[in-house]
Amino acid sequence: MSAEPPAPRPAENKQSSSPPAPRGSSPAPKPPGFRPSRRWIIFALALLAFNFYLGSRANQPPSRVRVPYSPFFLDQVRAGHVKQITSKGTAIQGTFTQKERYAKSKPTTRFRTEVPAFADNNALSRLLQSKGVIVNAQPLDTGAPWWQNLLLGFGPTILFVLLLFWLMRRAGNVQNVLGSFGRSRARRYEPTGDRVTFADVAGIDEAKAELTEVVDFLRHPDKYRRLGGRIPHGVLLSGLPGTGKTLLARAVAGEADVPFFSMAASEFVEAIVGVGASRVRDLFTQAKEAAPAIVFIDELDAIGRSRTSGVAGFSGGNDEREQTLNQILTEMDGFDSSTGVIVIGATNRPDVLDQALLRPGRFDRRIAVQPPDRGGREAILGVHTRGVPLDPDVDLGRIAATTPGMVGADLANLVNEAALLAARRNHELVSESDFADALERIVLGAERQVMISAEDRRRTAYHEAGHAIVGMLTEGADPVRKVSIIPRGVALGVTFAAPESDRYNYREPEVEAKIKVALGGRAAEEVVFGETSTGAESDIQQLTEIARQMVGRWGMSPAIGPVAVIPRDGAGPLLPGVAEVSPATQKLLDDEVRRIVDEAHDEILALLHENRDKLDSLVTALLEHETLDEDDAYAAAGVERGAAPAADSYSAAARSRV
Repeated sequence: MSAEPPAPRPAENKQSSSPPAPRGSSPAPKPPGFRPSRRWIIFALALLAFNFYLGSRANQPPSRVRVPYSPFFLDQVRAGHVKQITSKGTAIQGTFTQKERYAKSKPTTRFRTEVPAFADNNALSRLLQSKGVIVNAQPLDTGAPWWQNLLLGFGPTILFVLLLFWLMRRAGNVQNVLGSFGRSRARRYEPTGDRVTFADVAGIDEAKAELTEVVDFLRHPDKYRRLGGRIPHGVLLSGLPGTGKTLLARAVAGEADVPFFSMAASEFVEAIVGVGASRVRDLFTQAKEAAPAIVFIDELDAIGRSRTSGVAGFSGGNDEREQTLNQILTEMDGFDSSTGVIVIGATNRPDVLDQALLRPGRFDRRIAVQPPDRGGREAILGVHTRGVPLDPDVDLGRIAATTPGMVGADLANLVNEAALLAARRNHELVSESDFADALERIVLGAERQVMISAEDRRRTAYHEAGHAIVGMLTEGADPVRKVSIIPRGVALGVTFAAPESDRYNYREPEVEAKIKVALGGRAAEEVVFGETSTGAESDIQQLTEIARQMVGRWGMSPAIGPVAVIPRDGAGPLLPGVAEVSPATQKLLDDEVRRIVDEAHDEILALLHENRDKLDSLVTALLEHETLDEDDAYAAAGVERGAAPAADSYSAAARSRV
């Protein structure tokens, strides 16, 4: 509905919780975080090593005097002056019965010595036993040296300290590291940057008119406050994807010349409980400090779904999504007319939003952003082709007429595809044929070079011709625009039909015509080959869904009547999309769907039998040319454009066979 040119780069992207600088002044310098210097780190490590040294010294026993094995040690044993020894390999350490002095050492009772390799160990053992010396033994130490043990003991601690310093250096301090999870990730667009205004939005005049009041309030708030007026606290934009909700919100900010904070609703919620609510608080704090400002929350249904209990996937407990929603409700309740902050939400699913969001005082103004009509599409194409060199033969009005149902994003993609095709073909200007081929590529899919057998090619031709003949001869069906047996996307052939103008309502015969056209390909295979194939899979899915909507939602079944037994998606009381109906009603719905499809199938079989010559003629042309446009297809089938079928002749014949 609205043009959506590529979003300009934000003038400023702020993700910190610090208040933004006032417009027209330079931003305040960010306070430096804790950054330890190299001298500080060396001092800390030296202090750690000194502490370890003191601890190890405190736990060490008094030193031992080293004495020679012979004769001093043996003489002391013979004299009975050795109390006990401990043997560890060739090393011996022990205590004397009294203090002894060796050479110039101080008198001590503790000694150590080494047993020579040539010493008689048996004689030493007998001597020790005879003198009553207590003998102990220790196993040899096969472990790592002392410095490795030191590294293993203190290495992890040192690494942790270094990692802590690194984190503190990156984030400023530990508090910032932990607090960054709760900061808002909203992107801030300043009005001094690439502004988007209502001139960049086309095909959405009704929505622009609704938002003019909001823009005027942000520009001239005193005019409303003087008269006691209260501007809506929140504006909810609802519509199909690509209709221009985000672009419209940015245009409001650009027109009002105020800061614009944009954030997707899914960005609020994280695995850590409480982060979503913290980010909501931070976002609204930034917006209030920058007021007047606009806060835009895209895909609001990600956190604003109805808080139902039971089995619908939302337990009603105090989970993270519900906490985030509660915080949004609280923040919007805190607004008053002097706050100067307006919240704009966008969603594709307004029917699943919590009622607390939609009450007056929160999102109390709802604007439906509908797909554009023909004039709107032409205006959107004009916006997107501003920088595209067009051939004089390009008629944007004619292109708009061939694109019913397309929204702003689709039309932007169409212009881009046409420009790419023109560049690939080395054209200086983008021509009408480039737009036509780009439209086929988008709607029908890209052509595929697939080698198929002659029999499959013939079956595909009859399948597509069946769709086309039924569309040409069935009242209420959309005119056939193109028939092709060239493989595109996942299909071996395509039949493209489009209405003459935009449609907003369908009569029952027109809905039934869609079912008949979808059955045409499969019915043609039955008439010609006497059997069906898997090529009708997507057709069957489409017609079944249409028939179910006729019976369960649109009241087009006399057996059920105007009763909605298929709720809108997400509107079920227990599970989204599931109605509380009895098994008998569900069976009746299935029976009515089958009845509608069976009656349409019999009518189409009768139609194709009566018009077999037209079917064969169209197939012959398809096999020869592979692709037929609207005029060629009608001419090959021998059908006049807009010709109504003969007065229910085939319908009466079909019903007589039921």
